[in-house]
Amino acid sequence: MRGTGMDHAEATLPSPSPPSSSSFASHFSPGHHFYVAVDRLQFKMETLLDLLGVAGRRQSLPIVICCSSRDELDAVCASVSNLSFISLTPLYSDLADNDRALILEKFRHSSAGWNQNSSLFPGDGLESSSETKKSCMIVVTDACLPLVGMGEAPLSARVVINYELPTKKEVYLRRMSTCLAADGIVINMVVGGEVVTLRGLEESSGLIVAEMPINISEII
Repeated sequence: MRGTGMDHAEATLPSPSPPSSSSFASHFSPGHHFYVAVDRLQFKMETLLDLLGVAGRRQSLPIVICCSSRDELDAVCASVSNLSFISLTPLYSDLADNDRALILEKFRHSSAGWNQNSSLFPGDGLESSSETKKSCMIVVTDACLPLVGMGEAPLSARVVINYELPTKKEVYLRRMSTCLAADGIVINMVVGGEVVTLRGLEESSGLIVAEMPINISEII
């Protein structure tokens, strides 16, 4: 991973005692949750781009980035749109129903394709267009998450990045249940005192959130 952004990350989060195996569903597995602690807010976006500079190069990798506010969603989209190897779609609350349905269905199709070809890396000789080789990404706020209770299917992303960490376990678990595949991974970005918030989410939800490996390819 290139310099600057990830060089400012620091591992400060202690691990709680392991929960019982029956305390959460399979896609809340303690082995699937990670964190990156960034010491200063101004390095957060740079750190995200560093992460995506590695993870986003996996062919057709389905990624969801969760934000808590529209302003942060717009900021993420403005920065990530410059990455040529990622096909990015924001999910806005004012989208027409048909447009929203098309975005969600396209992403689910990408997720299904990933599940079928997850052992393949770029350059393995697949016959595909440059567009299908890109990682597929949705950036979403909590207000626009899939409405599973109203019949919308989960997104089943391989990677979910909490760019903004929720303060309530209900929000965290809703993001996971609507966005994450059963064998997917979660990367939580925390700044400064947010490590305390993350520790609280661990304890209240029965999760274990480990420090993300320096080489993210080890867990994707």
